[in-house]
Amino acid sequence: MLSLQPAIETPAPAFVGVVRHLHITARAFLPMRAMEEIHLVAGKGIEGDRYMIGREEGFYSDRPEEGRQVTLFEMETLDALLRDHKIELKPEDHRRNVTVEGVPLNHLVGRRFWLGETLLEATRLSVPCRHIEEITGKAIFDPLINRSGLNCRILEGGTVRIGDLLRNV
Repeated sequence: MLSLQPAIETPAPAFVGVVRHLHITARAFLPMRAMEEIHLVAGKGIEGDRYMIGREEGFYSDRPEEGRQVTLFEMETLDALLRDHKIELKPEDHRRNVTVEGVPLNHLVGRRFWLGETLLEATRLSVPCRHIEEITGKAIFDPLINRSGLNCRILEGGTVRIGDLLRNV
């Protein structure tokens, strides 16, 4: 039966998280380098990070990665790995650029949001690569499968600092 009632739009949920850690890496197997702030360039990536450097060689360097310019990860996942699997993973070990707290990232796929002064669009979940076990020396691939990061396209660039907010548009 056809309803004559107007469709009710569900508003986007309000959320606020906070940036806890920032990292970049110049090459696939080099250690992540902690940063106090990172500079995101719209449509390109993070200044000094391997995905903005066109000469990167190694894992996935030959794949065009639309939306892979910055990757987020949850502090809550690090807590869950320790609690559920007795695996201590440091923020630099998960190989993502930004570690946030307070927002379930899997709910942001397909949404736009602010990270500090930058505008991002979450394109897909970032499933971990098997080589993360080789890099960290820990059996973390299986526990991370259901706790992935979030790949985001940079729509408006700027600076992101530790303590900045992650909030909805």
